[in-house]
Amino acid sequence: MQFLVMDFQPAMANAFDGQQEVAAAEYPTVVRFGEVSEITLQTQIENRVKRKAKRRGRIIGLNGGIPSSPVNKAPESPTKANTKVKDRHSRTGRRGLPKKGGAGGKGTWGKLVEVYDEGPAKDSNDPNYDSAEEGDYVVTPTLPEMSRDEFQQHGEEVIKEYFEHNDVDEVLMSLGECNIYSFRHEIPRLAVTVAMEKKPAYRELISILLSDMYGTLIDSKEMMKGFDSLLEEIEDLKLDTPDAEEVLGNFIARAVADDCLPPAYVARNGVASTAAREALKRAKLLLSMKHGLARLDNVWGIGGGQRPVMFLINKMKLLLREYLSSGDTAEACRCLQELDVPHFHHELVYEAVMTVLEDYSDQCLEMMCKLLQHMDKATIITSDQMKAGFRRIYDDMTEIVLDIPNGYLFLAKLVDKGDLFGFLPQEVIEELPQRGRKRFVSEGDGGTVKDPEY
Repeated sequence: MQFLVMDFQPAMANAFDGQQEVAAAEYPTVVRFGEVSEITLQTQIENRVKRKAKRRGRIIGLNGGIPSSPVNKAPESPTKANTKVKDRHSRTGRRGLPKKGGAGGKGTWGKLVEVYDEGPAKDSNDPNYDSAEEGDYVVTPTLPEMSRDEFQQHGEEVIKEYFEHNDVDEVLMSLGECNIYSFRHEIPRLAVTVAMEKKPAYRELISILLSDMYGTLIDSKEMMKGFDSLLEEIEDLKLDTPDAEEVLGNFIARAVADDCLPPAYVARNGVASTAAREALKRAKLLLSMKHGLARLDNVWGIGGGQRPVMFLINKMKLLLREYLSSGDTAEACRCLQELDVPHFHHELVYEAVMTVLEDYSDQCLEMMCKLLQHMDKATIITSDQMKAGFRRIYDDMTEIVLDIPNGYLFLAKLVDKGDLFGFLPQEVIEELPQRGRKRFVSEGDGGTVKDPEY
């Protein structure tokens, strides 16, 4: 056991009176200064300073209280004690630095020297573009995908224009510019739907369009999906096209003949609709005929411009004969429009005038004038076609009068009647030829024979 002996001078005893009282109150085992104190080794271990890791802890005394400063240190002033109480350092052990080094947060632009490198510029119009550092690639603009309603409206306009100009390349370019990658099968569905309400000549144009767009604009799966949609909607299509089963069957058979659909497509058995089964049955029948693939080239009939001229002339003569028998003006107009040869309507005018000159009866003259008047007002026969028909008669009168001696007289009456009904232009009336008195020899003629036209 060791003893600690402290001897103080009387002059220094008064200076430590305050500290002696504090030490005696907080450490019961310590006696007043000037006397011998005995502290065991165990007591020293218990009174040692205990600290926590990474945090400045408090010194706990033997009685659980907070000891004051060491004996050899002067007491702290109240000002310094208050400063420690108001210490604003983090008590969680974390650093209190700003986020992202002061460059983050809302409304910040980053550090002054920070550069965001997004890689090399790929657009030749970019100021940072360097052709030496760039690889081989093409920068093309992209358009947002169209909605189905927008494509429906745009596609109908393109197809209706196609019926006017018949330019397949123009249609393919217009449809190819539409961003519809997710529903390209709507192209054949829309084209066939529009054509089903039109004449056979327009249906032939759509069949040609489907054949040309296959492999370039749409593939086999999209073509099949488009016709699947038509088979599902056939009940609604029958409301506008009563013979929708027959028309759709013709389209399917023609698509198979043009290698747009596989032959196995017509042998499907999973179709629930009765009308859809009839359409597939119609297509299968057309394909099973002898030389069916070759005959399907004319599945929509022969177009007006492709028919022989004599065939069209005979059709127009038969049309006029039926009209003289029935007197049905509307039926005559319908038959003329079915021929689909608006550029050849001058032949009907020519045959109508020849019928009047050959028959020459007031009833025939009256009926033909009514027919031509109705077609002129309905714009079935245009003014140019009317002029062309009468001028052909004027040019052939020298030969017509050989079979019809009174041809000039009958023609003059027809022109006057046409002027009264209002379907003849004024210039045609003024160009009416007049047959003069034939003189073989007269004074000043020199013995020459005049032309029969005069």
